[in-house]
Parts: sequence; structure tokens; C-alpha cells
Amino acid sequence: MERNAGRLLPGYIYRLPSEAEWEYCCRAGTTTATAFGNSISLSQANFNGNYPYNGAAKGPYLERTTAVGSYATNAWGLYDMHGNVWEWCLDWYGDYPLGSVTDPKGLDLGSRRVVRGGGWSSHGGGCRPANRDDLLPDYGYNFVGFRTVLDPCQ
Repeated sequence: MERNAGRLLPGYIYRLPSEAEWEYCCRAGTTTATAFGNSISLSQANFNGNYPYNGAAKGPYLERTTAVGSYATNAWGLYDMHGNVWEWCLDWYGDYPLGSVTDPKGLDLGSRRVVRGGGWSSHGGGCRPANRDDLLPDYGYNFVGFRTVLDPCQ
């Protein structure tokens, strides 16, 4: 639809981010447990406020999604990388490779896809950039969403 409407440049596609791309964007250049430091509170993200992360204050548990932009962006201007909804990644779920890797690739095939970021029902620790989970891609979930990457076709 975007291409037909003239809003997508020739040679570009929209796709889901890889798991490594998602984490890189969530961290936004930080090395701490979250993009906001070593803890996360309800003033920074939407998650189960009964279980904040690493000493942050408890807060209300909304039990629902919130509108995008309800919380501050990370350092790169991206909203809701922590909490609100888990986000689909391009990668199929599998164990990480042994040893240190840069830009790891997911499995070529599988039955479950990676989701990242935690959701409104997650504990605060589940919203850390390093946390990952997996879901069946053909089910509907009210706590999962997605963001896209604009990618030049290779």
C-alpha cells in the first residue's frame, strides 16, 4: 500500500527488526540494565507496577496497553521499547551461540518467533533489553505488537 501510494522509495522494504537490531535500538547506546539506567519504574514504562526492577518504586498496574508516546523516549527518540507490548522480531527462537558474537542471526526456520521488550503484564525485569521470549506466530495475543524497519533491499 505504501509503495502504491508513492510513500515508499524504490528499492526499500518494510520488515520486522532482527533480534539483534531490536536490542541495539532499545539500548540506544547505553550499557546499563535498561535504556534509563539500572532500574525501571512505572514513570518510564508500562508494566506490572507491583514488580518494579532493581529497587525502583512500585506503581499502579494498569492491566492494559497505553497509547504510544505516553512515556519518554530512549536516547535515540524511540518510544515504548520497554514494556507496553512485547514486539515481534524477525528471528525464529533458538539458543544463543556459545561465546561472544556480534549481530547474531536467528534460526532460518522454527515454530516460535522471538519477542522482545516485555509487555503491560510483565514484571519490570522482563522489560530489560536483554530479556527475550518466544511465541507462536499464528496465535493472536493482546499483549504483542510490532515496529518496522525501513530497509534498502540488497
